[in-house]
Amino acid sequence: MTNILIVPPIVVALFAITAAAPVAAQNWPSRTVRIISPFAPGGGNDTVARFLAAKFPEQIGGTYVVENRAGSGGLIGADLVAKAAPDGHTLLITSPEFSINPSMRSKMPYDTFKDFAFITQLASGQFMLASHPSVPVRSAKELIALAKARPGQLTYGTSGAGGINHLAGELLQSMSGIRWLHIPFKGASPAMIAVMGGEVEFVFASTIGLVGPVKAGKLRAVAVTGNHRFAELPSVMTVAEAGIPGYSVTGWYGFYAPANTPQDIVRRLHEESRRALHSPDIKEKLVKAGNEPVGTPPAEFLVFVRAEVDKWAKVIKQANLRID
Repeated sequence: MTNILIVPPIVVALFAITAAAPVAAQNWPSRTVRIISPFAPGGGNDTVARFLAAKFPEQIGGTYVVENRAGSGGLIGADLVAKAAPDGHTLLITSPEFSINPSMRSKMPYDTFKDFAFITQLASGQFMLASHPSVPVRSAKELIALAKARPGQLTYGTSGAGGINHLAGELLQSMSGIRWLHIPFKGASPAMIAVMGGEVEFVFASTIGLVGPVKAGKLRAVAVTGNHRFAELPSVMTVAEAGIPGYSVTGWYGFYAPANTPQDIVRRLHEESRRALHSPDIKEKLVKAGNEPVGTPPAEFLVFVRAEVDKWAKVIKQANLRID
């Protein structure tokens, strides 16, 4: 007598899902992977994205292309990824603006936590305040003195209204009692070009983006925004050292995929990102540019971003900032 095993349909379905899960990562990538950087080329976010795009082919195989989709403080590029197919072929690398926008903007085209899969925090770092060489300022203390002598006249450029660098300038204004004028640009690179061309006096941007122009003499470093000096420019004081105790603005770069991207692809991306970040060549480049590699697991990264959203919500409310 032949024994016949009857398997309930639900068990068959669960087995099929379980068996299919690892297949997604095995077959990925099956075409070019687009890494969206939602800011203009040349800034820190773009640089970190290109580090990974150059490293992944030797680690994973396949082709990786960085696409710059600048505008609206990172919203345009992030929205593109939020609405992309969740198959691991459209990814997002972005900066703290991702955690600032929910409080800064009255309308969001996506849900920060529901529309993305959180992969990892790639790196952490700080920012720099630099000036055109003709501006008679060499420290944050001298900037404050000049701004108080010329209230409302000095200008500083950033990668856009409502971004982390804009908030860095607003925080400096509120803590020092100065008044200066914010000039937003469509990315850090256009802002730096504007300062080099004399259109604005100062610029807030990442140390990654500014260290080259500063060393070339095209810009002058005034201060760094973090809790310690930048190793590549050790003579440049922090804002806190120069007379505003307690001032600190630090940045970070995060890696995301569309929500519902298979978990095995998300895990693979986290593992390969961490491997790339801690490889000797990439780590050296990051540290030299003023950043530290991180590589936190997805769950830990999600907790970190939630805390960042809460932190910036309080700052934005206190400063009464809003973009409609």
